[in-house]
Amino acid sequence: MSADVKDAGRIVTVFGGSGFIGRHVVAALARDGWRVRVACRRPDLAFFLQPLGKVGQIFPVQSNLRNPASVAAAVRGAEAVVNLVGVLAEGGKQKFSALHAQGAKTIAEAAVAAGAKHLVHVSAIGADKNSSSVYARTKAEGEEAIRAAFPGAVILRPSVVFGPEDQFFNRFGALARYLPVEPVIGEATRFQPVYVGDVAQAVALAVDGRAQAGATYELGGPEVKTFRAIVEYALKITERDVKILPLSFATGAMIARVTQTLHSLSLGLFPSLLTTTVDQVELLRHDNVVSAQAEAAGLTLEGLGIAPTAIEAIVPSYLYRYRKTGQYQAQRLA
Repeated sequence: MSADVKDAGRIVTVFGGSGFIGRHVVAALARDGWRVRVACRRPDLAFFLQPLGKVGQIFPVQSNLRNPASVAAAVRGAEAVVNLVGVLAEGGKQKFSALHAQGAKTIAEAAVAAGAKHLVHVSAIGADKNSSSVYARTKAEGEEAIRAAFPGAVILRPSVVFGPEDQFFNRFGALARYLPVEPVIGEATRFQPVYVGDVAQAVALAVDGRAQAGATYELGGPEVKTFRAIVEYALKITERDVKILPLSFATGAMIARVTQTLHSLSLGLFPSLLTTTVDQVELLRHDNVVSAQAEAAGLTLEGLGIAPTAIEAIVPSYLYRYRKTGQYQAQRLA
């Protein structure tokens, strides 16, 4: 649907719009003609999004999920609301429970009070209130809070998301630059990497009312790969002769405790690239793929009419920079 077709007054508020997934969601919504209100703690960090739309179409506003009044102000007058807020590791006041659970509850209640027609909540495959991972438990608590306040909300659960700004393939490429080996915790754990552009399109369709109201969709790419296979692929694309070092979950948890403590004690000076948390190790104990139930019910990308994008179509375009001579590799070999 083109920007010329939409009513210029229709507003969608996007929480977490300045993040990795957020920038692609904002772009997709702007292309569909929505006026996009990007709600974030620091609006200045969202100014870079404005060129993605027409003049005045994308406008950042200040909002903090720990401040319900600011959330209510951010959704006032919005026809649709999108929640993309999430963290993979806690830091400072950014706690899993505050963002994933209580934050989702605050947004849902504010959306209802504002009379929003659509609420789209991006969670994660693996959300489970009985999980040993705090991340997964609070994601499940957030889903429950969304359902309780806004039963017709659409929940999207992506597998690990990849794209130019990701912290997944980019992490493997960066580590290969500095380490003689690439440690892999849970080499047999399976993932179904999904392209960020496909996730953004799914959000845009749900915002436009073209997803099943009250449904939970699981979003995965066209292929399921083991963690080891994914790292091997990244090393192949970056042309790095680095050995893979498989680690048990017990060893991984021990290393995670050390790196997590060093990162905390050094006030962020210990490289985040080398930091793994104990909670992330717990997540790696379980496969991260679309369930058979979601497949059977058509609650997937394909069910939304989206053909999943393969990693081979996207990942090489941004991993080349981790080669020894980066984008000049072809000239060097000529």
